[in-house]
Amino acid sequence: MNRLLLALSLSVGLASDAFAQSAEIEANISAQIQAFKADDFDTAFTFASPNIQRLFQTPENFGVMVKRGYPMVWRPADIRFLELREVAGALWQKVMITDGAGRVHILDYQMVALENGWKINGVQLLGNSDPAT
Repeated sequence: MNRLLLALSLSVGLASDAFAQSAEIEANISAQIQAFKADDFDTAFTFASPNIQRLFQTPENFGVMVKRGYPMVWRPADIRFLELREVAGALWQKVMITDGAGRVHILDYQMVALENGWKINGVQLLGNSDPAT
């Protein structure tokens, strides 16, 4: 009986850690998208990992890349968080974004934990769920 109670309390603890982790990751992605919507690329850049910051060097370069490559992230009409999962040791947050024209896009955000919180280490466009496009 004691083992069952221990196992239950450990699983509840792990589930609450996973929930907190998921909430922090979602908050990070949401905050970056809000910064994009305000054309505040300086703030949006702070949510990117050091690797991404080195790659683009300036918030302006980063903003140009987002506008050109991920316009649905720059100007979303709706955002829904799907599953958070681990793939090959990395955490990936799947996000469904509806753009201004009503097209639905599925994106995968790779997240990394750093001393100052979660950072976005890359985004992959997984596809468009609209069969007409």
